[in-house]
Amino acid sequence: MVLKVAQFRLHRSLRKTLSKFRSNPNCEVRIDFAFDRVIRACSSISRDGQNGTWIVPDMVTAYEALHAQGNAHSVETWINGELVGGLYCVALGRAVFGESMFAYATDASKVALAALVCLCRHQGVELIDCQQNTEHLASLGAEEISRSDFVRYVQHQNTQPPIHWNFKPVYWNELLPPQAPMA
Repeated sequence: MVLKVAQFRLHRSLRKTLSKFRSNPNCEVRIDFAFDRVIRACSSISRDGQNGTWIVPDMVTAYEALHAQGNAHSVETWINGELVGGLYCVALGRAVFGESMFAYATDASKVALAALVCLCRHQGVELIDCQQNTEHLASLGAEEISRSDFVRYVQHQNTQPPIHWNFKPVYWNELLPPQAPMA
C-alpha cells in the first residue's frame, strides 16, 4: 500500500488539529532530533489486535545504523518541549518507506504523518510506501499499486538525489491555507 502524497485526504478533524498545532508556538515538528526515542517508542507501544512487536532489539540496532548512515529518519511531534508522537521511515534517494509510528497524545502520530506528507510534497516526492494495508491508511488516501509499478518507481527514485530532511513551518502550506502574517 502506498500513499500518493498529492492524494492525501485531510479530513475535517485532522485539518482542525493541524491548524491548532501550527498556530500554537508550543507545538513543533522536528526531524531526526530524537530518532532513538522514536524507534523505541514505536517498539514498545501497545497496538490493538497485536501481541508484541516486530521491532525487536536487533531491528532497533539495524535502524539506528541506517539512521547513522543518513538513510533512516524520524518525524517528531513535540508539544511544550515534550516528544508526544512521531514516526520513522527509511529513505533511499527520493524513495520513502514508512516503517512505524506512535502517539502518546491524541493525533500526534497523524500530525507527524501530515508533516511527512508536507515535506514530501514540498520536495517533489510522489509516494510514501506504507507497507500495511489498513482501513486507517486507506481513509487517508493510501492505495495498493502493482508490484511492478512499485519496483519501477523505487528503482527510479533510488537514483535521484536525496531529499533534505528538515521541516519548516511554511511546509504546512502544502496542506493548509497560508497563515496571515502576525501584526
